[in-house]
Amino acid sequence: MIGGRPLVVVGVPGNRRLDLFRAAAESSGLPEPEIVPWRDLATGPVGLPEDALVRVDSPGGDVETERLLRGWEHAPDLYRAEGTADQHAGFRAALARLAEAVAATPGAHLLQEPADLVDMCDKRRCHARLDAAGVPVAPALPGPVTDYATLRALMDAHRWRRVFVKPAHGSSASGVVALATSPRGQVRAVTSADLVRGADGSVELYNSLRLRTYTREERVAAVVDALAPDGLHVERWVPKAGFGGRTVDLRVVVVAGRASHVVVRSSASPLTNLHLGNARGDLEALRASVGPRAWAEAMATAEAAAACFPRTLYAGVDLLASPGWREFTVCEVNAFGDLIPGVLHEGRDTYAEQLHALATGRFPLPERV
Repeated sequence: MIGGRPLVVVGVPGNRRLDLFRAAAESSGLPEPEIVPWRDLATGPVGLPEDALVRVDSPGGDVETERLLRGWEHAPDLYRAEGTADQHAGFRAALARLAEAVAATPGAHLLQEPADLVDMCDKRRCHARLDAAGVPVAPALPGPVTDYATLRALMDAHRWRRVFVKPAHGSSASGVVALATSPRGQVRAVTSADLVRGADGSVELYNSLRLRTYTREERVAAVVDALAPDGLHVERWVPKAGFGGRTVDLRVVVVAGRASHVVVRSSASPLTNLHLGNARGDLEALRASVGPRAWAEAMATAEAAAACFPRTLYAGVDLLASPGWREFTVCEVNAFGDLIPGVLHEGRDTYAEQLHALATGRFPLPERV
């Protein structure tokens, strides 16, 4: 309990994230949190104890939860890149039910604002929210981008040769395409989406841990056209700083307004996500290389991004620096971006840091009713 109030987590039982949060509660001397399975929330109302502090964890990685959120009769293939719009619609509806349950429970309080979670899980809305607040983001094409032909026409109109094409509701680089074109008509698309054609000519996209490079425009168009029905967000390709001969960017976890945990993501490709075989860079060596002023500015930029969601306990901010570390750009704000095991701040992992912020009053809570 925090201040005598029970902790409740909406999560996926057996998920590593949930296990780490439980371990953090135990190491902090707190009782084990009560778990509300996402499967229950995906199907209807849930009950909560009075005065509960309710934390929402990721619903990802569970086939039955995904099926229920999407409203599909059959279980989805979790390796497929399509279907994210249906999942986000179910996510929104489930969060609305949770908000109703909290409002109906005396003294209960959400540690993340549902509207914040909804916006962070929609790249178009998140980008617009950051941009309106003056947080530096990459320029984006005006939507909607409904297919590859529209994408190329908009790129030509803006005179952009290189863009990142992102599924609006994707995560973990699912379906992201780093697209480069040339005046001679050549194309090069790097993506984790594996294009599979059926015997009837149908197209399916499967997430892969091995990046694919497509140079035939017909195949690039097929990938983009398959992703487009779920909604696309397209940003101009912003050059990233390098370190140690590789491209780097940062995952910065901001808890209760403070940048606390940082991972350097180092890659030889345009996509730096660690699960794609990329490596963690040397954080201390990078900090020493860029100097305290640039580092402080980078952390301040991450904190400014998280401040756009002031009623939400934490956020994982993906931040890139320009070559020379003179400018910073926020690429993503991740609603569930705290899974960076082994990274400590003052001896606490990201989950213990969240509990510490609650226990010390760094994240203000309303008085108990």
